[in-house]
Amino acid sequence: MAAGRTVVRRAPGKLFVAGEYAVVEAGNPAVLVAVDRQVTVTVSDPHPGPDLDLDTDSRAGPDADTGTGTGIRPRPDFGDGPGSGGRSGSGGGSGAGARPLGRPEAVSGAASLPGAVSGAGVPGPGPVPRPRPEAEPEPGPRAGAEAGAGAWGPGVVISSDLGPQRVRWHWHDGRLVEYGPGGAEGARGRLAHVVSAVEVVGALLAERGRPVPAMDVRVGSRLHEDGRKYGLGSSGAVTVAAVAAVAARCALDLAPEDHYRLAMLATARIDARASGGDLAASTWGGWILYRAPDREHVLDLARRRGVGAMLAAPWPGFAVRRLRPPAGVALEVGWTGKPASTASLVSSLDRGTWQGSAAHRGFVRRTGALVAAVAEALDAGDGPGLLEQIRRARQELARLDEEAGLGIFTPGLTALCDAAEAFGGAAKPSGAGGGDCGIALLDARASREISHIRQRWATAGVLPLPIRPALEGIEE
Repeated sequence: MAAGRTVVRRAPGKLFVAGEYAVVEAGNPAVLVAVDRQVTVTVSDPHPGPDLDLDTDSRAGPDADTGTGTGIRPRPDFGDGPGSGGRSGSGGGSGAGARPLGRPEAVSGAASLPGAVSGAGVPGPGPVPRPRPEAEPEPGPRAGAEAGAGAWGPGVVISSDLGPQRVRWHWHDGRLVEYGPGGAEGARGRLAHVVSAVEVVGALLAERGRPVPAMDVRVGSRLHEDGRKYGLGSSGAVTVAAVAAVAARCALDLAPEDHYRLAMLATARIDARASGGDLAASTWGGWILYRAPDREHVLDLARRRGVGAMLAAPWPGFAVRRLRPPAGVALEVGWTGKPASTASLVSSLDRGTWQGSAAHRGFVRRTGALVAAVAEALDAGDGPGLLEQIRRARQELARLDEEAGLGIFTPGLTALCDAAEAFGGAAKPSGAGGGDCGIALLDARASREISHIRQRWATAGVLPLPIRPALEGIEE
C-alpha cells in the first residue's frame, strides 16, 4: 500500500419495511430498503498540526508492508472481550427477480461451528487505559505481532461532522485509546461505531501479521440535518462505510459479505441485541429480505477462533437476499420531529414480562408470516398485495404496543399512518417507533393523493423527507 493514498467509501442509510422487533431474534425475517442518503468515510494519511503531533518517524520501526515506518501490528491476543465469527448463507425462498447475496457457495446459515481452537479475539468496548497527556507513550516494538503488554504505537485520528473533531487515538494491546488532554474525554462513546470498526479491521490485519498504518478517518453524514437525527440507520451506515474505507486503505481485498460480517462484529461488540438489518441494507443496497445471525454465537466464535475464522464459518440464523423493487408503488417518508432510541425500546421489551410469553410467540409467528408475504408481493410485482401486508404490519406493531406498553406509536406516527390510509395507501413506523420516521406506500400514479398526504403530514407536524430507495450499497 503506497503512502499518501486516500480512500473514500459511502454507505446508504435504511428504512425498515416490515419485521421490526421480531428480527432482533436470530433467524426471524425482516424486509428493509436502502435510501439515497449516505454516510461518507474518508481515510488518508494523518495531517499533524500544532494541536496534534502524530509521529511519522521510526518510533514504530520501519515497515516493509507500508513503507511509511508508521504502522504497528495490534496484538492478536485480546483476552476475554467480545468478538465475532461465521459464514453466512443466502436467505429466503425463491421468487421472481430474487438473487442471493454473499458467497455463492453459502446456501445455509444454520451450519454448526467446528470445535474451538485457540485464536485471536476482539475486545469489547469496556474501559481501556489512557496514556498520560503530559508524556508521549513509549515507542512500540518494531514488529508488532509480538507486541507485549503496554506497547504503544502511532494510531488514528477520527473526526466526524456529528461528533468530536480530530480526536487522537493510539493502539494499545489491540485497542484504540484516546490520547491527549481532556478534549478527548468521552470520545469513545460518541465515536463508538467508528472506533469499533477500525479495531475490528485492525484485529484482522494482526491475525495476518500485517501492521495498521497511522491514518486520518473523517466521517460526513447526510442521514442527519442541522444536528437532527432522522432514524435512517446512521450507526449502521457509518460502521459499514468505516469498515470498507479502512480495509481498502490497508489493502484488504474483501467481498461485500466480508464487509457486512466485520461491521456486524463491530456492532455486536457495542450492542449484542442489534439485529444488523441496517448493516445489510447499507452493504448491499436495494430492497432486501434479511435474517439476523445469532450474535452471541458470533461473538463467542471470534473470542475463541479469531476474526479470520468469522469470515469463513457458518453463522446460524443469518441469511440475506435481494428483492424486486415494488412495481407501480411510491415510497413516501415522513419524520415526526422526535428522535428515538431503538436500543432503549428493545431493552424495555427485554425487561418486561412480554418476552417469552404466549403473546410474544404469537407476535413472532404472525410477523414472520406477513414478512414472507411482503417478500412474495415484491417478487411478484403485486402492488396491492404489498400495501395490504404493510397495513397488517401496522396492526401487528399496534398490538405489540398495547401488550408491551412500549410507546411505539407517538401522535406524529399515528397521524402519519392515518393520513396515508385515508387516501388509499398503507403506512407504518419504520424501525422501533417512538419517534423518528414512518413510511407510506401508495399508488405511484396517485400524484394528487400523495400531495394531500404531504399536506396533512405538515399540518400534523410531520416533515416529508425527499428520500428515495438506493439500489446500490457500498460505493467508492
